Amino acid sequence: MTPEIIYRVSQDAMIIAVKLSAPMLLPSLVIGLIIAMFQAATQINESTLTFVPKLIIMVLVLLILGPGMLQMFLDYFQDLIRDIPHLIG
Repeated sequence: MTPEIIYRVSQDAMIIAVKLSAPMLLPSLVIGLIIAMFQAATQINESTLTFVPKLIIMVLVLLILGPGMLQMFLDYFQDLIRDIPHLIG
């Protein structure tokens, strides 16, 4: 295995990790920011006020985008397994 191959495989893994985590993190970040602004405006300091909406949004995102995210991961993993002879040989 050459350093270029290791770099390419690592880079592809990082890109897939970002693509898989972004649909979960971005809506959670937006909801958290909106609720934080609401809490700052009303001076309500309740921790469950941020937890429940984030949980609901994450479940909805997983229901909607979960199959596509799973397919993206499986495609990457199958390509990686298929390329093993080329990577080590």
